[in-house]
Amino acid sequence: MTPNQPDKIQGDQAFRTHQLEGRDLEMTYGGAVSFLRRKYTRDLDVADIAVTGIPFDMATSNRPGARLGPRAIRAASVGLAELDAYPWGFDPFDTVRVADYGDCYIDYGYPHQAVERIEAHADEILATDTMMLSLGGDHFVTYPLLRAHAKKFGPLSLIHFDAHCDTWDDDGSRLDHGSMFLRALNEGIIDPATSVQIGIRTHNSSTHGFTILGAPWVHREGIPAVLDVVREVVADNPAYLTFDIDCLDPAFAPGTGTPVSGGLSTAQALEAVRGLGEFNIIGMDVVEVAPPYDVSEITAIAAATIAHDFICLQAVRAGAVPTEYGRI
Repeated sequence: MTPNQPDKIQGDQAFRTHQLEGRDLEMTYGGAVSFLRRKYTRDLDVADIAVTGIPFDMATSNRPGARLGPRAIRAASVGLAELDAYPWGFDPFDTVRVADYGDCYIDYGYPHQAVERIEAHADEILATDTMMLSLGGDHFVTYPLLRAHAKKFGPLSLIHFDAHCDTWDDDGSRLDHGSMFLRALNEGIIDPATSVQIGIRTHNSSTHGFTILGAPWVHREGIPAVLDVVREVVADNPAYLTFDIDCLDPAFAPGTGTPVSGGLSTAQALEAVRGLGEFNIIGMDVVEVAPPYDVSEITAIAAATIAHDFICLQAVRAGAVPTEYGRI
């Protein structure tokens, strides 16, 4: 704290601040960790966005560890909390009020209660008309989140970044992070005709009606072409954005359970997410960060930055004006 800022909170603002707007002084290397140092609260009366963790990885088909993802993403976000947002040139918390809602409680001894618990957790937040930004957890957690959002918004378009299509055979009851979007399709929660899957580089015998932009196509055509396709397919439909961190190449995101070579770079992913501001996105998650396999937090930092930039998009929609800094 400097002498001319006597009203600033000195550390631990996740617990000590009395408001959701603005931000106070923190040490990047210390203090209570919340996402972007936002206040921990379940009082969402004035919140625009609620960040919440979904620490579940019992639907994982390869390496476990994504249950530790929410904690790692929060820890990786502290550096982003200390600076005006690049390349936006503004403080998003001057425009949108963001709360850290804490984590959904999921009893590891009753994994088949996970869908019910996550859906009820999301129902509670959405009932307050607060946008959800969820931190996984393996990708199966998106299924109950979609169920909750579809109850509020109707059938959804999906903007899906991933190495995997996650539409393999599903019997309607298995816990599997590779089949839940087929289940969501069969239940009428998502509309494949207005949905796009980006960065895919694993094969399925059927597209199930989704528009699929494979990673090689993205590399050849570039992110502007990706956004053109999203514009054509998704249009102004209510859309849910789900970002599986294994959409990134393992060089950029080693800390994940099912890495696949040939993926997007972090720079490509950020350019894509930053280009989604025109779409009617009603919720988002970032999933599959598995800290036991991470190196120097690079996967968690990528996930935190993607989530941070989604918040910046909402600030722009709410009236924040980006300030150009150099050639972006």
